Amino acid sequence: MTIPLVVGIDGSEASLEAVDWAADEAVRHDVPLHLLHAAARDDERVDVISGASKRARAGAPSVRLSSEVVHDDAAAALVDRGRNAFALVLGPRGLGDLAGMLLGSVSLAVAARADCPVVVVRGGAEHRGSQFGDIVVGVEDGEGSGTAVQFAYREAHVRRCRLVAVHAWSVPVGTPMPPGLSGYTLEALQRPPAQVLAEALHDPADRYEDVPVSSEVVEAPARRALLKAAAGADLLVVGARRRHGHIGLQLGLVNHAVLHHAPCPIAVVPQT
Repeated sequence: MTIPLVVGIDGSEASLEAVDWAADEAVRHDVPLHLLHAAARDDERVDVISGASKRARAGAPSVRLSSEVVHDDAAAALVDRGRNAFALVLGPRGLGDLAGMLLGSVSLAVAARADCPVVVVRGGAEHRGSQFGDIVVGVEDGEGSGTAVQFAYREAHVRRCRLVAVHAWSVPVGTPMPPGLSGYTLEALQRPPAQVLAEALHDPADRYEDVPVSSEVVEAPARRALLKAAAGADLLVVGARRRHGHIGLQLGLVNHAVLHHAPCPIAVVPQT
């Protein structure tokens, strides 16, 4: 049995836009779409499920659709379903969030705790509609980006678009600089940035030979480089490390920044 793509709904316009995105994604990957609504026991809104179902059917008539209402905390219910899901899809804010919030509490909690990829559907219609033809993935030094790179390659493959791999680096403030040595030279002596990118992309590239790839090494803070690249992207993909000795993920400052400010949908992919 194929595991489903799960989308959290609450009746807000943001969650309906997430349904639109998730329905298209389910068709791309040929997986079922499952609508999940978490409601208090005295506030079961049948119209939330029916409205979201109609929206999904209108946008993707061929999608295999199911739905459920659970009486539980929304974040807890989504994290639980995420243990057996292709991915979780959410809007950036729900009905219960305060006006002016950049990212809702449920979306942030799910992104920090889920075992599967979590997509927060941010941005305007032009970014949600696959009009740019680029998937951006952030690549960091070490093993934290491996699963994210594989996810990004797969997305670029099914969308038949370009993958833009971005590795940002900067010399930490206070690092002693020998006379005449540039920041790039200092970084290259430790581990060449281009090598970081090449090694991260090597194995998936063999599997997805049809995906055109652009590699970008940027001397800048990672959050700034990723947000700039995402301005012309249909999807931004970042990895999340496991926290040793703790349940959940280490989102870190960069992931928090892009979750709050990305101009397009953003996928947070846990390290496996």
